[in-house]
Amino acid sequence: MTQPGTTPTVERNDARHRYEILLDGTLAGFTAYRDRDGQRVFHHTEIDDAFAGQGLASLLVQQALTDTRTAGKRIVPVCPYVAKYLQRHDEFDDITDPA
Repeated sequence: MTQPGTTPTVERNDARHRYEILLDGTLAGFTAYRDRDGQRVFHHTEIDDAFAGQGLASLLVQQALTDTRTAGKRIVPVCPYVAKYLQRHDEFDDITDPA
């Protein structure tokens, strides 16, 4: 539900330990993580109020979790938003560990 003509992109920022979602080059939000052994622990997700209600958090988390799978890591959902997302999307059950 983004604005017409805008294309959100998700990038992994390893230096800041987070995935960032950008809308027309502007940082709209992020989901922060820490890698621990074979796990990627997601501990915080935030979307700027100016970008709320556009479905960006869901897109951000979906792409972050897909990238985590590709990296061969397991998901640990400490962040409440990531935990709630995983309750609604069982396609990540096979790589999710309890928080």
